[in-house]
Amino acid sequence: MVLSDRTIREQLLAGRIRLEPLDADDVQPSSVDLHLAARFQVFRSSRYPYIDPTMDQVGLMELVEATAEEPFVLHSGEFVLGSTVERLGLPDDIVARLEGKSSLGRLGLLIHSTAGYVDPGWNGTLTLELSNVANLPILLTPGMPIGQVSFMFMTTPVDRPYGSAGLGSRYQGQSEPTASRSHLG
Repeated sequence: MVLSDRTIREQLLAGRIRLEPLDADDVQPSSVDLHLAARFQVFRSSRYPYIDPTMDQVGLMELVEATAEEPFVLHSGEFVLGSTVERLGLPDDIVARLEGKSSLGRLGLLIHSTAGYVDPGWNGTLTLELSNVANLPILLTPGMPIGQVSFMFMTTPVDRPYGSAGLGSRYQGQSEPTASRSHLG
């Protein structure tokens, strides 16, 4: 079941869900608003003729930083990686879902393609898969509300939370937009 605002606040207060920084006004009826960090991973299309998910393609992506004075411009049809300002930590019996904000979706901004699921045991910022499906560029300003995360209790605690030895958890502890590590197997 999806956690209500009351239960989210209880879990935050107990330290079971960790979300930092957190403004109490960001807790919504069944989710918590998240904000856009300043760094983006952008594809360097002139570096390789194609993307090979089985290879470590050094330099395929370039880290760029935006500011309030110079927001990031996401052009129509473009795909980049961003991340949340907030660092999220989950216990072994709670899973989370990342979703976009409907007001931004109505402008053509998608914040994830497939990475909307957050495993129990996760700790780190969330990488956003940002796509502009509108016909016009969209300005992305660091600190702007970008998405929301909802939480659900699991039937039992998991035996091996994300980050456990032997799981191959590739993104545990990330603190900025992290390019694909699919080449690691």
